[in-house]
Amino acid sequence: MSQSIKFLYCLIVSSFLVGCSSAEKIIDNTLKVERRKTNDLVALLDSLSGQKPSFFYAKISTDFQDTNSNLRFKTSLRMVRDSAINLLFTYAKFPVANAIISRDSLIIVNKRSKCIIKEDLSYIKESFGIDFVYQNLEEIFLGLPLDFDSKQKYFQIHLPYQYVISTHRKYKIKRTEKKDKEDVLVKYFIDKDAKGLSAIHISSPSDSTEIFVDYVSREQSDGFNIPKLVGIDVKTPRNHIIINLDYDKFEINNPQPLILVIPDGYEKCQ
Repeated sequence: MSQSIKFLYCLIVSSFLVGCSSAEKIIDNTLKVERRKTNDLVALLDSLSGQKPSFFYAKISTDFQDTNSNLRFKTSLRMVRDSAINLLFTYAKFPVANAIISRDSLIIVNKRSKCIIKEDLSYIKESFGIDFVYQNLEEIFLGLPLDFDSKQKYFQIHLPYQYVISTHRKYKIKRTEKKDKEDVLVKYFIDKDAKGLSAIHISSPSDSTEIFVDYVSREQSDGFNIPKLVGIDVKTPRNHIIINLDYDKFEINNPQPLILVIPDGYEKCQ
């Protein structure tokens, strides 16, 4: 896999893998949380899921580590809500790849190899085994509840030191992990103040893939609670991926053009 494609892969893998990490959310066990109604916590997630700015820009320092490599690079992110995302990757201050992802297509310009990739979103699943949904990418960059559906029934897992909302009852989780491997299990961790999302824990027993997204810190701006530091731990049968995202800066609802230039002479990447 070329470095520029790996740059794109390491950013989107966290959004589209259906899995969870074996690691648990690190919690403060010195103070128990007050009991809250499940409906109130679900209503909070529903409210958070709709908090998308019309336009979003960020510069992100990214550390990527898997079983074969260790990379550090910068990413410029431009997003138009429910429409398209523009990603520019730089390594040692030099641009190495540019990409635009829309609701149904993916275009990557590989500047190092001087070639391009033009595919529909099934390319991600075919290449990496990831069930790609455009909405998930917006959710992960904005720190929103992944795949939350207000029409679905959710359950509270009562724990003394944290709030957890799950797609499955506690007893069903254990049963699914052992028998029914078609289900996808999702847990949303809510902070102690019951105001924000602190982590996402998703499990897909069918492909033995796991992912854990930890929103370590956030920043408030213009009514939005944007991630500052994000830790991602992904385990698959063939790989273990650790990703750290550090938002160096961001801008909200400041429209910026999505730019993708394909130089003359670039051919399809092999």
